[in-house]
Order: sequence, then structure tokens, then C-alpha cells
Amino acid sequence: MNLNDAIQKHAQWKYKFREAISSKTTMDATAISKDNNCELGKWLHGEAKALHGQRKAYAQCLADHAAFHVEASKVASAVNSGKSDVVEHMLANGSPFFEVSRKVGVALVALQNEIGH
Repeated sequence: MNLNDAIQKHAQWKYKFREAISSKTTMDATAISKDNNCELGKWLHGEAKALHGQRKAYAQCLADHAAFHVEASKVASAVNSGKSDVVEHMLANGSPFFEVSRKVGVALVALQNEIGH
């Protein structure tokens, strides 16, 4: 897996939420809450676990990624309620979503550095 691509894809969630709120599209908050549905999650729970499961950076990445999906699910629920002001507040700098999103990026870089990709 290209971890740089994974970092970019996770950064795009803010745009997905904003697009959904502006187009009045509903999101599957339950599916979003699961950390093994996205490409990164499938890799983390599969190949990465087998190859790097013993690494500290892997454990941190797995935990931060799971926490990200919990927060993303909360944002998706807010999107579904149609409250754009709430969604914007949830995406703002310093919000739980913002912080856990940042942590996923940091954890992916640490894992990338540890495994040499």
C-alpha cells in the first residue's frame, strides 16, 4: 500500500462531508464507523497486521485509524441531520475530528518511516 496515498485519501474526508451537506446527500454513518471498510483499514487489518503487527508504529496507526472512524461517523450523522453549522464546527481546527485526523497522518508517517516505505 502506498501510505502517501492513504494520507491523502484520509485528508479528503472533510471535502466528502462538505460535499454531502451541500448536496443534501445522506451518508452511511454505521459503515463509516467501521475502521476496516476503507482501503487503509483493509490493509491495516490484513497485510499490514501480518507484516508489521509487532511494530509500535503499527499499533498506534491502528488505534488512531479506529478513533478516526468513530469521529468520522459522528460527523456523518451530523451531515445526515442537515445541520451545516454543526458539521463545520465538527470539522474545525482543534475539533476531535480534526485532532484524530491529524493523528492518523502522523501515525502513518511514523509507520512509513519504521517500515522504510
